[in-house]
Amino acid sequence: MYSTTHQIANTLKQRRSRLAEQFPHPAVLWSGWPQPRNFAANAYPFRASSHFLYFAGLPIEGAAIRLEAGTLTLYMDDPTPSAVLWHGVMPTRQQVATELGAEAAFPLSELAAQAKGAATIGLVDEGGRSRQSQILSRAVVPAAQSTGGDRVLVQAIVSLRLEHDAGAIAQLRAAAAVTVAAHKAGMAATRTATHESQVRAAMEQVILAHNQVPAYSSIVTVHGEVLHNNHYHHALQPGDLLLADVGAESPLGWAADVTRTWPVSGRFSSSQRALYEIVLAAHDRCIEMAKPGVEYRELHLAAAGAIAAGLVDLGILKGDPDELVNQDAHALFFPHGVGHLLGLDVHDMEDVGDWAGYAEGRTRSDRFGLGYLRLDRPLQAGMVVTIEPGFYQVPALLRDPQQRDRYQSVVNWNRLEEFASVRGIRIEDDVLITPTGCEVLTAALPTHPADIEALVTESDATAGRSPLPH
Repeated sequence: MYSTTHQIANTLKQRRSRLAEQFPHPAVLWSGWPQPRNFAANAYPFRASSHFLYFAGLPIEGAAIRLEAGTLTLYMDDPTPSAVLWHGVMPTRQQVATELGAEAAFPLSELAAQAKGAATIGLVDEGGRSRQSQILSRAVVPAAQSTGGDRVLVQAIVSLRLEHDAGAIAQLRAAAAVTVAAHKAGMAATRTATHESQVRAAMEQVILAHNQVPAYSSIVTVHGEVLHNNHYHHALQPGDLLLADVGAESPLGWAADVTRTWPVSGRFSSSQRALYEIVLAAHDRCIEMAKPGVEYRELHLAAAGAIAAGLVDLGILKGDPDELVNQDAHALFFPHGVGHLLGLDVHDMEDVGDWAGYAEGRTRSDRFGLGYLRLDRPLQAGMVVTIEPGFYQVPALLRDPQQRDRYQSVVNWNRLEEFASVRGIRIEDDVLITPTGCEVLTAALPTHPADIEALVTESDATAGRSPLPH
């Protein structure tokens, strides 16, 4: 059986009531279907649509819910004898309906007749949208391209999911606690590991042991200049920095997203520490600023300014830091945005495009230093965002003839060569915006370089352990 506590059930009912206040029309949300890995019977692990999970709370395969006036109707098929043979006893439609607090429950085949005129949100995969289109007898497009009532539904759900309720925050804390423990285990494993894959295994073992799963493809690499590196075969050398961007996802689908960078040897070199402290200064400055009403774009620009100022102090950049940021010179080394929304999705609601990340009326900049900003809204209490500045030496940027020409006068290329061994550094935490400021949900994982060194070199008896929720 699926299982929801009384508290979670009440939270889900409150969410459905709040949706009815903003969207007083029928809406149909879909869990989705398993995706084949290479043939139908070998599927990827199923992950229900986050919009479905937000209101239903259960990761049910091949189901849909109809929401209207705060009530929920469930549509799903009972398990077949074949499914029971291969997967064991499974809950019936009526059992699931009871767990959800559904007003009624029907086979999925009856949805078509009862969903005419209902708004919906397109699933991420094309095959899922094709099924939606067939059942609703109309075209269902990707969520980011929604129009009419579908778009109004998207906007209503975005407004709800931007501000996390107590149930969501509890889940985010649980994912954060497991993630902190995973990172500590990874640091400890580095002392004896010979390859990236062994550190990754140590980190993901902690996540799986706590009945959670990785919230995204883990990044555990000595090539931190590759922003979304998903290769784990490189050997660990004493002079390397290891960048680990690893987060857990709770059983109800809520994500953590944390990055730390540490020296394989257990001690930062002078050049590594100098650049690490620049990134840390940017990270700390953003967290100091984070509170309701502050524009997230201002956090990004503050991080860019701190990085530019630090690189000027090191002699890598030349000029006034504010002017360097205006010229986007910092983006040679910090090309991405300083973070994003976090919730049921690790990039929360990014399936709806910039409708979630950008306030109404705002569009992405075409500037080199702002084009990858994922979030451009004023912060509000209940939001959870990541803060993740970085320094990277990306060959495709630094060797680009146009960029070399554009920034020839403000980059001391000879001085930069002295830091060639520092490929990538990122420091990332998950931050809850409170009514008066913010709380770092992942604060139990240190960021100071001396503390990082201690975690890499401490004994196996204490490494990787931290208090976890039950």
